[in-house]
Amino acid sequence: MRHVAKTLAAMGAIALIAAGCSSKADDNASDDNTAAGGATTAAAGAKVKACMVLDTGGVDDKSFNQASWDGLQAAAKTNPNITPSYVASNSSNDYTPNLTAQTSAGCDTIIAVGGLMADNVKKIATANPNQHYAEIDNSSTADNVYGLEFNTAQGGFLGGYLAAAMTKTGTVGTWGGLNIPPVTIYMDGFWEGVQYYNQQNGKSIKVLGWDEKNPKGGTFAQSFTDQNKGKALTEAMVQQGADIVFPVAGGAGLGAGAAAEASNGKLNLIWVDTDGYESAAQYGKYFITSVTKGLSQSVQDYMKQVSSGTFPTGNWVGTLQNGGTGLAPFHDFDSKVPQDVKDALSKVTSDIESGAIKITSPSQPQ
Repeated sequence: MRHVAKTLAAMGAIALIAAGCSSKADDNASDDNTAAGGATTAAAGAKVKACMVLDTGGVDDKSFNQASWDGLQAAAKTNPNITPSYVASNSSNDYTPNLTAQTSAGCDTIIAVGGLMADNVKKIATANPNQHYAEIDNSSTADNVYGLEFNTAQGGFLGGYLAAAMTKTGTVGTWGGLNIPPVTIYMDGFWEGVQYYNQQNGKSIKVLGWDEKNPKGGTFAQSFTDQNKGKALTEAMVQQGADIVFPVAGGAGLGAGAAAEASNGKLNLIWVDTDGYESAAQYGKYFITSVTKGLSQSVQDYMKQVSSGTFPTGNWVGTLQNGGTGLAPFHDFDSKVPQDVKDALSKVTSDIESGAIKITSPSQPQ
């Protein structure tokens, strides 16, 4: 399956123009040294205290937080000079206190996990211009903030095309945690992928839960943790005829797994962010595939450059081409996905990469 092999190969080759750092003393001394592209430099090979501020949902959400933290742990395993730590956010009220505490804790770099912290990060970064930050799922908001973004509309498009090709009822669904761009970008891509399948194949597969042309509508749990709500939303879609559902809601999406388990074979799923067959293995047999976001690898690549001595500036965007998004392997469904569907997905992948297919999601990184 070319598109999967290509995605997985690219994941190991993401080349971030990222950052390096040392002790706080070296950090302050490095501000007068500028590398090509405007990135400041520090002593390579020094000890690095890398601190992460998680979004709500917990470090074991099987999705966004967990993948980001796994990336930082993997970086530390590769380079013992890196000392990783994290603080969890129980609600949005914790963002500023957590970022403030890490800023005061002597961290060489602080990685904020989630675009919902954008205003908090901007305010604190502006007040602390000698501190280095990175933020996942948001563009740079200050000279000392490096933005790590992902065009997951591309991966979502593939997921939607696949769902449309695999449904037996003619109805699929998607729902989100919150109506925010890092969530709706996936849902946009999924919706567009179904529409493209319909156009190319003369079909009329229906999408429950989201319509890109009606962004004020849609189905949302209003939570990234409420598994009971996730199960209820998914079961409601099953009652409306959906046999494939794509939850975009972190830990709340595990409720969809519970719904699939209780459906007596009526429902299968597409997971989000991570390869759910591995990260949410208890429901792995229901996952046709997962629409991935290269969270772990992007954090690892960021920290590799941090350790080598250059602080990043600007933004990096993950795409199909560089492994920042894509489809995970089909695992238990590999023999159930027809070869012509696999071939079509490879062609769709190439056409997205070449620009022959234009994705229109307004949530795409600019």
